[in-house]
Amino acid sequence: MDAFFASVEQRDNPDLRGKPVAVGGSRERGVVAAASYEARKYGVRSAMASKTALRLCPQLVFAPHRFDVYKEVSTQIREIFFEYTDLVEPLSLDEAFLDVTENNFGNPSATLIAKEIKRKIKEKTQLTASAGVSFNKFLAKVASDMDKPDGIFVIKPEQADAFLEKLPIEKFFGIGKVTAGKMKDQGIFKGADLKKKSEIDLIRLFGKAGRYYYRIVRADDRREVKPNRIRKSFGAERTFEEDIEDFEQVRERAVGIAKMVFERLKKSKATGKTVTLKLKSFDFEQKTRSKTLKHGVSSERELVKTVEELLEQPNVPEKALRLIGVAVSNLDERADGLPIQLEIDFGDSFR
Repeated sequence: MDAFFASVEQRDNPDLRGKPVAVGGSRERGVVAAASYEARKYGVRSAMASKTALRLCPQLVFAPHRFDVYKEVSTQIREIFFEYTDLVEPLSLDEAFLDVTENNFGNPSATLIAKEIKRKIKEKTQLTASAGVSFNKFLAKVASDMDKPDGIFVIKPEQADAFLEKLPIEKFFGIGKVTAGKMKDQGIFKGADLKKKSEIDLIRLFGKAGRYYYRIVRADDRREVKPNRIRKSFGAERTFEEDIEDFEQVRERAVGIAKMVFERLKKSKATGKTVTLKLKSFDFEQKTRSKTLKHGVSSERELVKTVEELLEQPNVPEKALRLIGVAVSNLDERADGLPIQLEIDFGDSFR
């Protein structure tokens, strides 16, 4: 979907149309969850501090998030996907892989199917989507970002090599900003440069990920579209309106978040052995503390006790906190095979 959260807000509030909009955060503090295309022209991006976004775009309008609405629209879009195939692998509320090799309409053209899906989404939600079409997941993902908004980009098998060789390294899905910087330090600016490196060289430079880079620049991605993905953790976090310095208040907030996480574990009939506490101070310094138990978390009391221990060890937080997060990972086998939680709540999420 194109600027999904922001587009929903502009759809539902005509006064926001044509204006730079940021979903989440506020003029005073917080983090931008999504930015409209009008805001992106000024350099405003998701996960950017609100104050930074406002400095880049003084006329930026902040809209509170409405995740119930986004989930509802996401469900409508998912229903359209399932009209064509059962092989739908969600990446988030607004993005998914579809395998239409064999589809419910017997349509041999993935490109025509993508066009139909885009049209149906527009008719049903009044929102635009962009599609990437290719013969594997990596290329389809890269293609989906090539013609935004409201576009469609196709990479045929005979086009893949030339396309990847010209592609800037930062455009490769799976290569983030930091890795792209390291690659440029090694003289790797485009796919053609990456392709010159041997697999051994890339593993030496980037560890196990080097094998992935070696393959994708050669359009080698054999991953299947999987309707269900294994969940790795349950968690929640809170960004506070005002920084918290008093330890008792910190403890009270951390306990509340721990209880919320346990409810999610209980609801999904899951448990995990590793408890992680995330602390972000007023100056954005972030620290994590973890403890692995001998058994899975069995009760709310046990999770709360573990979080309280992590708060005090190796020492109580020395700086005022703007964010606290709690997560339980190292899940037991009962959690394997659970569908991915399609919940993106920047006021209540753990990443």
